[in-house]
Amino acid sequence: MGFPDSIERTVELAHPPDRVWAALTTAEGLSGWFGSEARIDPRPGGSGWMRWPGGETADLRVERAEKAKVFGFTWPITGLPEDDPRRTYVEFTLEPIAAGTLLRVVETGFAQLPESAHREAFEGNVEGWAIELDELVAYLDAS
Repeated sequence: MGFPDSIERTVELAHPPDRVWAALTTAEGLSGWFGSEARIDPRPGGSGWMRWPGGETADLRVERAEKAKVFGFTWPITGLPEDDPRRTYVEFTLEPIAAGTLLRVVETGFAQLPESAHREAFEGNVEGWAIELDELVAYLDAS
């Protein structure tokens, strides 16, 4: 039996792509909506990390960065041991539209997990992306 491999979300943002890009690729932007503290080197091969209020952290490795168009990184999979090398890939695609920016987020790599780990990681991130994207909208609208 196969498991879903990807989570896809799309949101219209009433802000230009450059503004959305800054929210995705700067420590100030990321810590404003996606965790409570962040560091990022937004170049391919660059690294970063995020910390959430409960103390949970995630290390990032930037894989793709095309200014105001595409930003992608890999990060650890929730529920796996810290030394597990498996990661998922998150890609943000920004498309200019009349109202601002159409942002598409796709996270892939869940099918590599066994059933026991898949459910926790996949369902947790489905819920997480709904929350985080709402926070992105609120962050952009407030600034």
